[in-house]
Amino acid sequence: MNKKMVFYMLGKIVQLEAALMVPSLICACLYKENRIVLSFAVTIAIALIMGFVLSALGKTKNKEIYAKEGFVIVALAWIGMSAVGAVPFVISGEIPSFLDAFFETVSGFTTTGSSILTDIEAMSKGLLFWRSFTHWVGGMGVLVLVMAILPSESGRTIHIIRAEMPGPVIGKLVPKVKSTSRILYLIYIFLSAVQVIFLLCGNMSLFDSLVHTFGTAGTGGFGVRADSIGGYSPYIQWVITIFMLIFGVNFNIYYFILAKKFKSVLKSEELLVYISIIVVSSGVIAIDIFNNIAEMNVLSDSIRHATFQAASIVTTTGYVTVDYNLWPGLSKTIITILLFIGACAGSTAGGFKVSRVIMIFKSIKANLKHSLHSRSVEVVRVEGKSLDSETVSSVKSYLAIYIFCFVIILALISFNGYDVETNFTAAATCFNNVGPGLGMIGPAGSFQEFSNFSKLVLSAAMLLGRLEIYPMLLLFSPSVWIKRKAKVKAK
Repeated sequence: MNKKMVFYMLGKIVQLEAALMVPSLICACLYKENRIVLSFAVTIAIALIMGFVLSALGKTKNKEIYAKEGFVIVALAWIGMSAVGAVPFVISGEIPSFLDAFFETVSGFTTTGSSILTDIEAMSKGLLFWRSFTHWVGGMGVLVLVMAILPSESGRTIHIIRAEMPGPVIGKLVPKVKSTSRILYLIYIFLSAVQVIFLLCGNMSLFDSLVHTFGTAGTGGFGVRADSIGGYSPYIQWVITIFMLIFGVNFNIYYFILAKKFKSVLKSEELLVYISIIVVSSGVIAIDIFNNIAEMNVLSDSIRHATFQAASIVTTTGYVTVDYNLWPGLSKTIITILLFIGACAGSTAGGFKVSRVIMIFKSIKANLKHSLHSRSVEVVRVEGKSLDSETVSSVKSYLAIYIFCFVIILALISFNGYDVETNFTAAATCFNNVGPGLGMIGPAGSFQEFSNFSKLVLSAAMLLGRLEIYPMLLLFSPSVWIKRKAKVKAK
């Protein structure tokens, strides 16, 4: 373990976080929120000092980063950034409890959108901006941003990107990791800018346009109103629906489009299944609520709300236009299923991921065929390519540990004594980085009533889900930290 390099990278990350708070400080200045300006100024000073100390402690000639260091850096970076990011809420007094502020900030950076706030409209503009901006930063990945803008510290920084980016297979778009990071962020910035323009065209204010773009691009879901997106026009709701779906697509697809590799786009099995899930679930929900909800007596409204909610849940964004807690059982069941599926690998969304779902089903199909014809060799193919046994095995292993972690999270928060629907969807929505659930934590509720222990568990669940489990678990593995002595062979 190259511990000095871990300290060095963490120092740079904390310094970067200080810089990322500057736009929120400027926002507070523009709205003349002096108390919030002071909160950010103090936090920025603390972050800069911490960053310089960590960087100084970590100076070393050995700048190699291997898989072990990559996992540790990613896990500690996300915990550290969440802790530092919570400080302005506490200093300002708008979220007095550090644990509550930590939960809110973890929810922001992990793009979950679960909240302990009960009166969002009473929050200051500066902190609302920061709260949503954490979505935008966390959406593409904190370490990907570091790789994009800071000088390369190691030729093996691909281990950091692999540890942070969501999805079963992460590779480089171009030979250099720094170039890959920059391409991803340029696409991300461009799509975000386009969404801001479309929202402004719908007469949404610049502040609201920026905040909701941060929430949509990062598939997070923090907003500025108690009714989320419900109070905005149908035009605004459709724009956000479309961009939620756009940011749920694997960013490699956009690179292929830029590179004019249209055949690769059309052959994307993951993209086809992703679109099919949206179309089918939206259609079923639209019919269900049209027939059973009196307020949905106009078909176009049923389609709009159904498509918005299906897109919001499957992309793990968490915005709402209506309280789906009041929908019929079929629609709520579909929403619960979508909580787990998630969007595409390599997108800003959370969840299990469509690509893994495809691999699992194809693996089951291959096993069934092999059971019928024991001498045959069944190969799992995705997008025309045969998957090696190691990839298939890793997906199965991930599913097993995914289920195990979910069961543990659910068991731990069940001590609160709330109903099964609330506990089950609370565990699901935090672990899959979605935001609202059903029951007490539905669109009209919050996580405020959960115990401090449960908030810690759910904060860990959000980090586990966003980092795809392994970095967080390996952080507590003794083998990661213990330096093994080389064995000396006897002569």
